[in-house]
Amino acid sequence: MNWLEDDDWAKLVGQFRLHVGETLSCFDGYGMGVFIPGAVEEIVELMIDATQKARGADKPYNKTKRIPRRER
Repeated sequence: MNWLEDDDWAKLVGQFRLHVGETLSCFDGYGMGVFIPGAVEEIVELMIDATQKARGADKPYNKTKRIPRRER
């Protein structure tokens, strides 16, 4: 199985981050926009951990962190 090169991996993570942010942007209309950047970063970290485990990395699952508010 072929794994992605570092540049391709960084591009994939960046695109994933943008897609998650766009998906969560619907919550901005409910006054929850301050949580979106923190939630995006947490989801991206979970994706990275999961894909590393799928590739054979011995990484423990971390407890979900408290998502901070974005400063306006």
